[in-house]
Amino acid sequence: MKTIQHILLTGSALVIISSFAFAQNAKEIVTKAEDNIKGLSSVTEMTILIKRPTWSRSMSMKGWTKGEQYSMIVVTAPAKDAGTVFLKRVKEIWNWLPNIERVVKLPPSMMSQSWMGTDLTNDDLVKASSRIDDYSHKIVGDSVIEGRKCWKIEMIPLPAAAVVWSKVNMWIDQKDYLELRLEFFDEDNKLVNVMQGSDIRTMGGHVMPVKLEMIPVQKKGQETVITYNSATFNQPISVDFFTTQNMKKAK
Repeated sequence: MKTIQHILLTGSALVIISSFAFAQNAKEIVTKAEDNIKGLSSVTEMTILIKRPTWSRSMSMKGWTKGEQYSMIVVTAPAKDAGTVFLKRVKEIWNWLPNIERVVKLPPSMMSQSWMGTDLTNDDLVKASSRIDDYSHKIVGDSVIEGRKCWKIEMIPLPAAAVVWSKVNMWIDQKDYLELRLEFFDEDNKLVNVMQGSDIRTMGGHVMPVKLEMIPVQKKGQETVITYNSATFNQPISVDFFTTQNMKKAK
């Protein structure tokens, strides 16, 4: 006959095992969502619309990625910003400024700063931090967004991770692993930005939201809207493409 102590110990072990499996599943979900966004590699063209209460302006960009370690983004319009390039190579972030013909290495302290006057941070743009490796992951609920049932996953930075946010909540579609909503919290655990994905289409063989809206919650009438105009995935791109020398001729 099992003792009460034995039953309690067995129950505790099951809770621990169940919680561990739950956390592992959450990380797998985030990994699949990230793979859906980037594939093994990607080439994308985007338009960014910056909206303010009294004005708006737009920019165009082209981006290349290879896994999580490498990315390059070049501004193609307007003319005054064209040729500006951001490069991520493993953990290093570089900026090519064509007006002064200079390559600048960005320090970690600049990752939380606004990217070119948008509501995106430098980290949002180049994803210097890894949503897979720099955070713990936990499924904390589910809801329906854009008519799709989504997991709600809470991501907390690991102690040694150099990240911008103290917490990120992410809603991922349970069918196609689409990131349809993200909430970003500051060091005081206050909600700062919300990113919403919509206009779901198949592009480059991937089902994806082609419209992303970054909305600062405390700034009424302000947002940044990213629209994907084209995307191709899983085409061969050499690591040698992602160099500071290539920044100067990216287009």
